[in-house]
Amino acid sequence: MPSPIDIFLWGAFPYIAVAILVTGLIWRYRYDKFGWTTRSSELYESRLLRWGSPMFHMGLLIVLMGHLLGLFIPQSWTSAIGLSENIYHSLALWLGIAAGVLTYAGIVLLVWRRRTTGPVFLATTVNDKIMYIFLVAALTFGLAATLINAAALHYNYRVDLSPWARSLFVLQPEVALMARTPIEYRIHAISGLLLFAILPFTRLVHAFAAPVQYLFRPYIVYRARDPQNISTAALRPGWKRSDV
Repeated sequence: MPSPIDIFLWGAFPYIAVAILVTGLIWRYRYDKFGWTTRSSELYESRLLRWGSPMFHMGLLIVLMGHLLGLFIPQSWTSAIGLSENIYHSLALWLGIAAGVLTYAGIVLLVWRRRTTGPVFLATTVNDKIMYIFLVAALTFGLAATLINAAALHYNYRVDLSPWARSLFVLQPEVALMARTPIEYRIHAISGLLLFAILPFTRLVHAFAAPVQYLFRPYIVYRARDPQNISTAALRPGWKRSDV
């Protein structure tokens, strides 16, 4: 029988975090549209940023894709296409470790840059510092859970953690499933939910401003003039009056 704490953490808190996320995004878009930005500091320093930013974003993209596949693709589906659990487990672990290390190295480099580069540090707000704490915590606990699993645990999270995640979407959270997962996975889940909750109020909100409409923009037509057909009137200085 799940305890009251388990019922709150795995039956109520995910919905609270998502409600704060959605409400915060609506509020931010409505009342702080011009603040919906990363507040780029590339002008102050670009050498470390040139390495840290691609490492962090590329690694994080792979991590997110791995989470989506691991949580929402049932084990029966991968077994149906002939992918055994051992092969899936090995691929997920080593790809997860590689992506996690890449993401972690990128965020460490970005934090180091922000702390050691004077103008960048002066432009860092209290909000930024809180955001980095939550972000680094979520990455640390996630990478730790993966490394522990690779070293000794060999835990199959698709038996209970994944079904619990899917149960949230049908509004019937299987609290008992998540309550029996290893402690490192539960800590990682809590840190991830907390990160979701604060995301709209930090610079991380720019993740929801991907320029998707850029793919569907109207074409821009450029017309080139033949230099031989340009009249002398078109070349007149701007301060001279035209005879037309």
